[in-house]
Amino acid sequence: MAFTERAEVSLGMGLATAAIVWGVFNTSLPSIAEARVTTQNDSQLAAAEKTATWVSAAVVAGVSLISKDATVFVLGGATIVALAWMHRHANLVHPEVGTATMPASSLNTPQSYSDNVYTMNATA
Repeated sequence: MAFTERAEVSLGMGLATAAIVWGVFNTSLPSIAEARVTTQNDSQLAAAEKTATWVSAAVVAGVSLISKDATVFVLGGATIVALAWMHRHANLVHPEVGTATMPASSLNTPQSYSDNVYTMNATA
């Protein structure tokens, strides 16, 4: 891949590709604010984010190969990384705490502790 001779054409194509990536994420996923207040670590949001990431990557790769311009790839790829990270982080935010925390399913719960405790029989 090489840069085109005219920077204004290259930059315009790169920004147009970034706008297409934004459009894919915008139509595939709810807003960041809505993702932050839903259930933490929602599997449906995670699947939608992965789908949007792969579709965007295919679009960026296609436009980059057709235009033979590295600027398109750099701007489109940076937009994919930024939007995917923002949506993944929003999916990990606990709605009551307001920050990203460890999902509750991976923590040891009191029930899992009690499963491992042997009760002593006083009448034995």
